[in-house]
Amino acid sequence: MHDGIGFMIGGGFGGIRTKPWAALALGLFAWVVAPAALAADCPGHPDALGTSRTLVVDPREHPRLGTMQYPETLPLADHEVVLTFDDGPLPRNSNQVLEILASQCVKATFFTIGRMAQASPEGVRKLRDAGHTIGTHTQDHPLSMDRMPIERARQEIDDGIASVKAALGDGADASLAPFLRIPGLRRADDVETYLAAQGIQIWSADFPADDWRHISSSRVYDLAMSRLEAKGKGILLLHDIQARTVSALPRILHELKVRGYHIVHVVPATPERLATSTEPEQWRLHPSSENVAIAHWPKIPNFVFADTGTLPAPSLSDFDWLDAQPIALAEPFDRSRRPAQGVPLPREAPWPRLSGLPPEQAAVTLPAPARSVFELPEGLRVALRSVPSARHAEQAGASEHQTQTRLVSGDGRDSRRAMHGKLHLGHGLARGRQHGKSRVAGRTPPPAAVPHRGPLKHLVQVRKRNV
Repeated sequence: MHDGIGFMIGGGFGGIRTKPWAALALGLFAWVVAPAALAADCPGHPDALGTSRTLVVDPREHPRLGTMQYPETLPLADHEVVLTFDDGPLPRNSNQVLEILASQCVKATFFTIGRMAQASPEGVRKLRDAGHTIGTHTQDHPLSMDRMPIERARQEIDDGIASVKAALGDGADASLAPFLRIPGLRRADDVETYLAAQGIQIWSADFPADDWRHISSSRVYDLAMSRLEAKGKGILLLHDIQARTVSALPRILHELKVRGYHIVHVVPATPERLATSTEPEQWRLHPSSENVAIAHWPKIPNFVFADTGTLPAPSLSDFDWLDAQPIALAEPFDRSRRPAQGVPLPREAPWPRLSGLPPEQAAVTLPAPARSVFELPEGLRVALRSVPSARHAEQAGASEHQTQTRLVSGDGRDSRRAMHGKLHLGHGLARGRQHGKSRVAGRTPPPAAVPHRGPLKHLVQVRKRNV
């Protein structure tokens, strides 16, 4: 009964596309009706988790599912979960999984290995009789589908389908869903192309519980619930052949009910059963989370390089627009214009501007600074040319002698510094006397020796006061 309600509501009344507000209203109606239907369909288990609705998908419209590898996943609402099991049937564990699911009236999707179906055909028929969806998982479960030749990969796919159909017997075409999960999630472009051409939908997952690893059943439970909580909804990947999964499954189902999650059963569309009406954005999982370990499985690329040529470099014409009006870069700014939004115009450079833009593919010559840049003020030139008298030179020398004497006497740790000061003093006095004599004789000393005295005197006086 609940499957019919889920199909009628989810399918938009016979596949007729409804508006978003109408779809929301129908979804709310489904949540109200579902609990009563679930209680009636699970006799003896009034507190069962149950299956909230049935989702009908068209493999040709959405050929690849599962955000662990692909951009799209099932169009689930928040807190909706799809349970999937791989690698069976293995009677000693798979039968227990079926019993646990039946006790909670939960429907799931099983991806069956061909040789396992050959070894236990009654196990495949039990899946069908319990109302679960049956998909395939290749013939021998090779973990090299991404490396093997496409001819061998096609044989693995086709043989797996044939083996499961043989186990189902009469009515196999109607019982087997065109769903396939690649072993180890080892996707390859050629494999995906072949499956899409056959109308077979590829199922990855949104999060695994790592139950194929050698971990405890408690760890399987922890991973399943923490990763589900991180994404809020999605496809859970489990393995019905593992004893640890058998131990963890009752606790997982109980916790799903406690936390308000709902189980969704997925079936393929047929001519008599139209696909559930959905919007494109519903096929993308929001929000995604990096808490799920997804780096181990190869993903399809987000883009393809159609051309490896070099990108074009920008030209000067890309940067010479101002207020949608082209201007020459060498032109000065129009200072009569009012600056936009109070932005001041830049100051003009003191050197001449270029007359025009350089031709393309030609070397650009930088403008030479104008002569006026290096001109000094007139007063500064006179001060540098003024020559102090001989007395000033002698006083400067005497001051230098006193300063050097004080500095050396203040630091008696190095006698060589004192000797160096005396030699420097003698040299300075001799030059001062020679400078005085040249003034008396009416000769002008060389200009290179003159500017040294004014600043030196000032420096010595400052140092003398500081000492």
